Amino acid sequence: MSAGHALLGLLAEGERHGYDLRRQYQRRFPAAKPLAAAQIYATLDRLLRDGLVVAGATERVGGPDRTIFTVTAQGRAELQRWLSQVEVPSEYVANLLSMKVILALLVADDGAAADFLRRQREAHLARMREHTRVKSDPGADLLRVVAADYALNHLDADLRWIDATLQRVTQLAKEIRP
Repeated sequence: MSAGHALLGLLAEGERHGYDLRRQYQRRFPAAKPLAAAQIYATLDRLLRDGLVVAGATERVGGPDRTIFTVTAQGRAELQRWLSQVEVPSEYVANLLSMKVILALLVADDGAAADFLRRQREAHLARMREHTRVKSDPGADLLRVVAADYALNHLDADLRWIDATLQRVTQLAKEIRP
């Protein structure tokens, strides 16, 4: 996700300062990687430079000064343009999980790769249980349920890959060592 577009979307709901943007980002995108405060302020600086937001009044509420930011008409237009674009699936699908399995097969052996896959499977199942608890909580709001569904589907795809790869590694070991 583009951090700039995420902040524009949050500002489209109403004016906010950086601390509130960070809090709202974590609330609205609970399954996303958190944004560091420095990243939020660097992104706000770029949005200011590009005329997509304006800085308003500065408040002090029991801490450091907090500048209020508002999305501009140009910022709203950019957000609408971005929202209307279909996300092209990445041609690169390698991730840390597949890299570790491939490297285990290259530098260790099929037993090490199979062991890693079994342990990774358990970790995925544990995370899936966490997301299932979130989405089945009667007090869960729509945003949390949607984020949990998205995460569960990605974890399920990984789990299917883990199972298929574990089966291949196990079968290969049987064929090599009768």
